[in-house]
Amino acid sequence: MKPGTVKKIIVAGILVALAASFFIFDLGRFMSLEYVKSSQASLTQLYSEHPVSVIGTYMLIYIAVTGLSLPGAVVLSLAGGALFGLLTGLVVISFASTIGATLACAVSRFLLRSWVQEKVGHRLEKINQGVEREGAFYLFTLRLVPAFPFWMINLAMGLTRMRLRTFYWVSQVGMLPGTIVFVNAGKELGKIDSLSGILSPSLIVSFIILGVFPITVKKLLELYRRRAGLTPPGADSGEGK
Repeated sequence: MKPGTVKKIIVAGILVALAASFFIFDLGRFMSLEYVKSSQASLTQLYSEHPVSVIGTYMLIYIAVTGLSLPGAVVLSLAGGALFGLLTGLVVISFASTIGATLACAVSRFLLRSWVQEKVGHRLEKINQGVEREGAFYLFTLRLVPAFPFWMINLAMGLTRMRLRTFYWVSQVGMLPGTIVFVNAGKELGKIDSLSGILSPSLIVSFIILGVFPITVKKLLELYRRRAGLTPPGADSGEGK
C-alpha cells in the first residue's frame, strides 16, 4: 500500500470518528434553535465574565462544525449574533466560517480529488479550465445564493484546481452578506421561531442578483472588447491561473 494511501485512510478514519461521535452523543442538540434560545441568558453571562475564552471556544466549535460539514452553522451564526452583537459577531463568524470552509475544501482535495481524477479525469479537465478562467466569479455567485448548500460548495471546490487562498478570500467576501443577515437576526433571537423565516424570497432574489452581477459585467466587457477589436481572436483571459 502506498504511503499516501495510508495517510488518506488515517485522515478519513479520524474524520469519520469525529463525525460519528457528533451523532452518537447527540451533540447536535446543543446546536438547536430551542437549546440556544433557552441558554441565551446563561451564555450571555458567561461571555460577560470570560469574553476571550468564550470567543475562542465558539470559533473552535464553528470551525469544527463547518470543517466536518456537520449541521448547525446557521444556529451557531444566530447564537453568535445574540452573544457578541453585530460588529464582533460579524468578524468572529466571518473568519470562523471561512476557515472551516477552507479546511473542508482542503480535506476534500486531499481525500477525493485523485480518485475522482482517475474516474472522470477527462470531464473534470474542462471544469478545471473553466474554474481557472472564471472560478472566482462562479464561487462568489455560489456563496451568495442560499439555494446552494454551504458544505456542498466546499467539497465540490476541493475537486478542482482552484488555489486555496483564492477559495478563502472569495468565500470570505461572498459569504459576508449572508453572515450579516444571520448575525443581525441573532440579535432578535427570542423572536425567531424557525430558521425558514430568516431568508425571505425577496432577500434571496437580491442575493442572486448580487452574485450574478459581477460575472455578467465581466462577460459584457469581454463581448465589447471582442467587437471593438481590443481582444485578439482566440485569446484567453487566463484569470485565476
